[in-house]
Amino acid sequence: MTRPRAPLNALRAFEAASRLGSLTAAARELAVTPSAISHHMKGLEDLYGVALLRRLGARVMPTPEGAQLAEGLASAFKLIETSLAKLRPAPLTLSASSTVTMNWLIPRLHRFKRAYPESALQLNVNYGGVDFIHDEISVALRIDSFAPPTEVIVRRLGVEVIGPVCAPDMVERFRLAEPADLARAPLLSTRSRPAAFEDWRRAIGAAATAQPEPPDAYEHFYMTIQAAICGLGIACVPRMLVEEELRAGRLVAPFGFAPGPYTLVLWIAPHARARADVQALVGWLESEFHRDGGVVSETV
Repeated sequence: MTRPRAPLNALRAFEAASRLGSLTAAARELAVTPSAISHHMKGLEDLYGVALLRRLGARVMPTPEGAQLAEGLASAFKLIETSLAKLRPAPLTLSASSTVTMNWLIPRLHRFKRAYPESALQLNVNYGGVDFIHDEISVALRIDSFAPPTEVIVRRLGVEVIGPVCAPDMVERFRLAEPADLARAPLLSTRSRPAAFEDWRRAIGAAATAQPEPPDAYEHFYMTIQAAICGLGIACVPRMLVEEELRAGRLVAPFGFAPGPYTLVLWIAPHARARADVQALVGWLESEFHRDGGVVSETV
């Protein structure tokens, strides 16, 4: 007996609805109407005589049979996307956090463009997980607190160095002669790295403090850094993010910097690792990181 052949569009619709838990969300992703998704679901269930989705109000949930099918389809579509990516090279795209992009990467891009004028580099602002195929990412810059995606090539750059920074006048105003003096100064924290001060204290071997969490917390490092420049308090940040401010005298580091708990890494898309422009970008990033001491060398 010949098995029925399901239409590809219906399988794509089912996989999206199962993954997103919503017919409306699946329709939005596939640029069709919710009724079209619902029609595909009914067609699949009628074709195979098996219930694939449970309707829970506005949400949907796969049945056991549906979950098994969705898992297989997800792997199959991923394989198709990966195969197509190898045939059609994606744009050269670098993913990094908003602060790294603004404070470190963009000020240096002129050197990349001068060295590789034929490479059109696109930027993706993100600091979490990466879907290299769907988002067409070539290389992602991350710290090693994030687990890399499966099969990604990881290239270690070096240990991130961190330390307190503030506007120059705050050193005299709060008599900052040693790390313990921070107890009488206003501290700034960053929600994406709330333990930065404790990480730094451990790095320099200072005793743990019972000091409460800094009351002034900002969403991203670039906001915390700007608050420090404006004299609102003292921030503990990676050195690579404040190199320009230190050179210009807008910030000072009263106690210097120390190796922090994180290592900076590059995630390289496995299907793009052999591309000449990707290799050039990786080599350029490595040289830039070690150009001004933003990281500690691999021997540390």
